[in-house]
Amino acid sequence: MTVTPPASRAAQILSRPTTINGLTVPNRIAMAPMTRMFSPGGIPGEDVLSYYARRAAAGVGLIVTEGTYVGHESAGQSDRVPRFHGEEQLAGWQKVAEAVHDAGGTIVPQLWHIGTVRNQGDQPYPDAPSVGPSGLRINGTADAKEMTRQDLDDVIGAFAQAAADAERIGFDGVEIHGAHGYLVDQFLWAGTNRRTDAYGGDPVARTRFAAEIVAAVREKVSPEFPVLFRYSQWKQEAYDARLAETPEELEAILTPLAAAGVDAFHASTRRYWLPEFDGADLNLAGWTKKLTGKPTISVGSVGLDGDFIKAFQGEGSAVKGIDDLLDRLEAEEFDLVAIGRALLQDPEWAAKVLAGRFDELKPYDAAALKTLS
Repeated sequence: MTVTPPASRAAQILSRPTTINGLTVPNRIAMAPMTRMFSPGGIPGEDVLSYYARRAAAGVGLIVTEGTYVGHESAGQSDRVPRFHGEEQLAGWQKVAEAVHDAGGTIVPQLWHIGTVRNQGDQPYPDAPSVGPSGLRINGTADAKEMTRQDLDDVIGAFAQAAADAERIGFDGVEIHGAHGYLVDQFLWAGTNRRTDAYGGDPVARTRFAAEIVAAVREKVSPEFPVLFRYSQWKQEAYDARLAETPEELEAILTPLAAAGVDAFHASTRRYWLPEFDGADLNLAGWTKKLTGKPTISVGSVGLDGDFIKAFQGEGSAVKGIDDLLDRLEAEEFDLVAIGRALLQDPEWAAKVLAGRFDELKPYDAAALKTLS
């Protein structure tokens, strides 16, 4: 029996193309969305362009951009986070997409509304209120605005318009940010959704807002244009929170989203190697693929020995092997793997892994990132 060398095995497994609706991604490596706040006025400049193009040139098949605010005044909390609306902002993003394509990669913007994470007075629109399904923040504080029917329609329209703009300026798809305790996730989670109308109640009712966003996006773009949906169990300020305690509960949440037009799910976890439910080794992305039949992206401390929570508190992470990751990809538990901190630290991560140059990988060092691009 021939034993495949680690270098060849990594290349064989990770180099395979995969398809999401009408998009062919050249390999199984994605770049996870990571907020950087390097876009004054919400406009991505030449440094942002080179940041993404450099990683595409080094072998990342699919780039999911940092979160970009949709065109709703309550969507964000910083004037340095890029926006996906406005003439200058979209012109900047068009150049980014072109540069990534020239480098051989594919790219989708992550469309984002932060909901009650926003505080009154935050930029870029200080007069805009903080809004959410029930006016509740993740920590239970009830000092935000409960969204009206008009608010819901306005936000749904903002996501749909952003998606249409993404297709118009040359992006390869869009990702809806439905994770981590931001607005869409605030509707999905019972801890922040206490509504008594059609948008609150049981898990299926709590998916209605997200499903209507997906359906509106689907209507605004071409049938073959990929729509990705990122979701998580955990939330900012509530790392142990869960949308679903069983596979059956998860299926009830995911089924309406798939039916509305999601082409692939990006299942966010803190450690990709942990099983999501008792009785099986599948992680969240694995369960998502099993329950929906849709392509999935797995993410969570890939290539590192510690999760990102501790990392962003200033603790570094050593390089971790990816044999288990390759096993899962080979078994088709999920279809792509998104790399976050490891790729932020080392723009050449994909090229090194695909070439078997594992000894050249750099450990994550949060302090050093201030000098990296």
